[in-house]
Amino acid sequence: MSEDVSASSQSATVQETETGTDRSTRSAPSPRHRLGTIIRRELRTVVRTRTFFVLALAFAAVVLGIVWVGESVQAGYVPTLVDLLTPLELLVPVIAIAFGYRAILGDEQRGELDVLETYPVRGRELVFGVYIGRAVGLLVTILVPLALVAVAVVVTESDALTVYATHTGADSPVLFGRFVVLTALFALSVLAVALAISSIVSGTRSALALAVVALVVLLVGMDLAIAYGFSAGVIGDSGLIYSLAMSPLSAYRGLVFESAVVVAAGTGPEVAAPIASLVSLVVWTVGSLAVATWALNR
Repeated sequence: MSEDVSASSQSATVQETETGTDRSTRSAPSPRHRLGTIIRRELRTVVRTRTFFVLALAFAAVVLGIVWVGESVQAGYVPTLVDLLTPLELLVPVIAIAFGYRAILGDEQRGELDVLETYPVRGRELVFGVYIGRAVGLLVTILVPLALVAVAVVVTESDALTVYATHTGADSPVLFGRFVVLTALFALSVLAVALAISSIVSGTRSALALAVVALVVLLVGMDLAIAYGFSAGVIGDSGLIYSLAMSPLSAYRGLVFESAVVVAAGTGPEVAAPIASLVSLVVWTVGSLAVATWALNR
């Protein structure tokens, strides 16, 4: 993926970092200033990259098309999120990888990392700044269509309730809100994986190849490994729901079912270990950012 960024945007971090610091007479800018500079640069990159804009439009069209054709918006919040869950399990990782797999590699190819080494910008500041900036663009891409879906449910729901309950057995916008929050956490976790990929590769082709491998592992490989372990007896019945938390995709799916679907149904088997699943998403996020920081500091 080629990022359509102008030369002025490419050098924005250097220019803004130099602003506020006279290397001969003034102290270096504060870490907050450096981090904010990197975040602003990434936001400009996202806004000016046509590929991200096309991805956002395509994602919105698919999400709105699914709920419109399936007419789930007329049935309520829970039927709508159930219809969206499986497509989002595929689309969210693809979009998150697209937002991040060249983020740091692009800086290296343009020579910006070499320039930044002459300024007091630490590796973790660059990683966090890039991550936050890309995360803002990613979340806007994902959450705006889901917000439109929620509005569509309000407008078109055929059996709308005058009072929404949050207790077991009732359809509720609270349940859809949980689904949206969990989707955002899942997207942020995969974005961190993409940044780790971007920091350890040395070329666009290797970045693309590793991104495809990561998608296959996240979308298929880890679930297949868990299924094989269960069928082979390595994973017991009591440990299955905790094993599912090891995969970010399975953790996301289990959290959605446990906190939004089973709750609305009123009954059902335990499908996830909520705490373990949340910890898994956090570990994938923090661990991937740590890998990215380590790779930059080598």
